[in-house]
Amino acid sequence: MDVQQKPKYRVGKIINSNISTLSFNETISAIEAWISEKHKQYVCICNTHSLVTASNDSTFEEVLNQAGLCTPDGMPLVWALKSYGYAGQERVDGPNLMLKLCELSKMKKYKIFLYGGTKDTLAELTQKLLKQYEGIEIVGHHSPPFRKITEEEDAEVVKMINSTEADIVFVSLGCPKQEYWMYDHRDRINGIMIGVGAAFDFITGSIKRPPLIFQKLGLEWLFRLLKEPKRLWKRYAYNNPVYVYRFLKTYRKNKKYIVMTKESLERGSF
Repeated sequence: MDVQQKPKYRVGKIINSNISTLSFNETISAIEAWISEKHKQYVCICNTHSLVTASNDSTFEEVLNQAGLCTPDGMPLVWALKSYGYAGQERVDGPNLMLKLCELSKMKKYKIFLYGGTKDTLAELTQKLLKQYEGIEIVGHHSPPFRKITEEEDAEVVKMINSTEADIVFVSLGCPKQEYWMYDHRDRINGIMIGVGAAFDFITGSIKRPPLIFQKLGLEWLFRLLKEPKRLWKRYAYNNPVYVYRFLKTYRKNKKYIVMTKESLERGSF
């Protein structure tokens, strides 16, 4: 299926971006349906940084809106969807989505390819997944160089991934690089690409994930800021207030749009 003709899953528009209102399990079901039907698709795991970036850059806005699904990772996105009337909205984050799909891959023999991270991270991640999900098929992995690759190199990477017949390609390059990579390869990679951000590092333990209380309160950013203040303070000092301002500015328009289109979006879909 062409990504331009994506299925009409339930969505809520937050600022300028269409964010899925599917539950965690419904998201898994949608991805499994694509695998079964041999579709080419990509999934963006979105937080406030994603949406502020999209509101500043029309090209990145298009990248998100052409995705098969954009899931609500950060709790502020979950709260936004709840304010639109989706009272039962759940968080659909990269690490948990990846681990659940790995669990299913063990049982259903989905083939997994890992793209991104360092060679050491990929080696450690592969071993951890093979141990945790005995029998899982990790059919390949690739650590891209920290530079722009040539068209010839890119063609070789595409050929390598497709030769493994991977059903799922987990992409860990960070936002917005991973989203651009998936968008640019949407018609070339034969499988489902899922941009999981720092999931590789979280799963291996090289980056400590915030305690559940921070996650539930929507304060993961604060935990990460305390851990890496020099690298992250400028991002959060700009990103957080801009997200709040632009969400409030577009709230009435977006809620009106949802009320007008909710019935048609839900008819015959998840």
